[in-house]
Amino acid sequence: GDFCPICTLPIPLPMNEHSFFKVCCSKRICSGCTFAAKKRGMSGCPFCRTSLPDSDADVLASIQKRVLKKDPAAIDFLGRSYANGNLGLQRDMQKSVNLWTEAAELGSIEALC
Repeated sequence: GDFCPICTLPIPLPMNEHSFFKVCCSKRICSGCTFAAKKRGMSGCPFCRTSLPDSDADVLASIQKRVLKKDPAAIDFLGRSYANGNLGLQRDMQKSVNLWTEAAELGSIEALC
């Protein structure tokens, strides 16, 4: 598993059901911290405080910035987006595998799953 960077508590498995991946900073924030931030009136990312993207194009632009910085979590996310045809991307399994390989080489355990 992984730990929330805000409260430092472990995120229960399956992580996708108990946390949210933030494309702005490539952090996985637990549902509790996300809920607490919304309750306090925060509308942006609870970790880096940037505003949330408005469209798929904005999400893709944010993730590509992180990919250029060799962020393994962002590379894994982009690989999953190509595999599923999300964010307006055409499904491309070869590109997904190449991205997952790069993410794994940079230390992403999620890219191996």
